[in-house]
Amino acid sequence: MMAGVLMLGACGDNTKKEAEQLLGEARSHFEQGDLKAARADIDSLRRTYPNIVEARKGALKLHQEIELKAAQDELLRTDSLLQQANVELETLQKQVDEHKNALKATPEELTLLTRTRIRRDSIRTQAETLGAKIRYIHQKQKEASATDNTEDHR
Repeated sequence: MMAGVLMLGACGDNTKKEAEQLLGEARSHFEQGDLKAARADIDSLRRTYPNIVEARKGALKLHQEIELKAAQDELLRTDSLLQQANVELETLQKQVDEHKNALKATPEELTLLTRTRIRRDSIRTQAETLGAKIRYIHQKQKEASATDNTEDHR
């Protein structure tokens, strides 16, 4: 009976080490900028080791960092697109205004202006959504940090 208990304990230690190793691989992928691989590692950890609480806590923190980095990267790209769309819209708006004043504006120009404005507004909405996501992740990280500090003082 004692041998069985020792075997179960040893298996538990191996399982915990394997989960920690997978979490380490996820961290390594994250640090290398491979967010897709880091996400896959975390998904594997969650599915394979659902009962290893400490590893899952670490995976949750890392997952938040991954999502934050992905959102920040996407916001940079979106902001760049938004700046381009604003320049296009301003240029087109000036051209259309000139043509309107000269009574030479065409339906095609007006349609293009409307479509450009819609595209710019869509990009702006995407940027605002990403900004909200980033703020939300920061708030969750702050809450988790406060919870961790409270638990550490117990």
